[in-house]
Amino acid sequence: MQPGGRALPVALDAMGGDNAPAEIVAGAVQAVRERGVPVVLVGQPRVLQQALAAHDAGAEIPIVRAEEALAMDEGALASLRRPKSSIAVACHLVRRGDAAAVVSAGSTAGAVTTGRLRLRAQQGVLRPAIAVTLPTRPRPTVLLDAGATADAKPEMLVQFAHLGIAYAEVGLGIAQPRVGLLTIGSEAEKGNKVAKRAHELIAAAPGIDFAGNVEGHDLLTGKVDVVVSDGFTGNVALKTLEGTVRYTFGQFREAIGESPLARLGGLLQRGRLRELADRLDPEAYGGAVLLGLTGTLVIAHGSSHARGIAAACDLAARLSAQGIVARIGDRIAAAPKSHRLW
Repeated sequence: MQPGGRALPVALDAMGGDNAPAEIVAGAVQAVRERGVPVVLVGQPRVLQQALAAHDAGAEIPIVRAEEALAMDEGALASLRRPKSSIAVACHLVRRGDAAAVVSAGSTAGAVTTGRLRLRAQQGVLRPAIAVTLPTRPRPTVLLDAGATADAKPEMLVQFAHLGIAYAEVGLGIAQPRVGLLTIGSEAEKGNKVAKRAHELIAAAPGIDFAGNVEGHDLLTGKVDVVVSDGFTGNVALKTLEGTVRYTFGQFREAIGESPLARLGGLLQRGRLRELADRLDPEAYGGAVLLGLTGTLVIAHGSSHARGIAAACDLAARLSAQGIVARIGDRIAAAPKSHRLW
């Protein structure tokens, strides 16, 4: 909190993303005006002042200078070459207590590496994990890791379960999240060596309500509240789901436009169709969260527009205010030592 009891702002990387800085600034304005989330923009002042002026918001949102930025096609090493990039400066604001959380729609690899360098892992956390929210019914499902650690050890997967439980509790309000391990079969003996050992460790871990293995076709069924995976498998699964949703909606739009009768049916169901489209839109959830750091870092989709950026700022502010970092710290500290060190 700032002096006077005001909430700390969200540090928004204004130079990261396919649509930066225009859509990023527009999203910041939405976050401030429509969601009541304080935001500080991090980036090139002259460019950002012009973008704010277009919304008549120059006096509402402060700017912190950062002349460098990570390009969307740059990998993890770029964060080392540009220590004064906009994402690095945003992380520094959180670390020194001037901001509550970081939001970036820039390079995921750059955000993960910069977050690990600038915010650092929490004590006892082996590797941070990217958590995403899947639009399942009756409530969303958390999938992690979605790409931060491709080659995970079994002990890391146990920690990912703890990270996912904390996120489900704090971010989604689920009282007793059930955990599933993503692998190639529901039986305990299915999977590679890592999956089999992880199954043994998670099943024996106190404080985890383990439902056993889940498969790819279970991801959108709501069978469990938290799906645990290594970053390679989780990222492939996530992008397969995203591609399938885009393809299905594209085919559906074509089918609706093929005849007057189909168009009429579409008009009659437009309310339900709009609701479905909103539920499956990644921008509605604000983005992924890099869990396990000493600060909150939300990674918005690279192609995010203003709506997605505003949702990401809202998510980051809520997670920070509700103590996601402390909740993770408590779970890791309470876990058996064998699940913290290897």
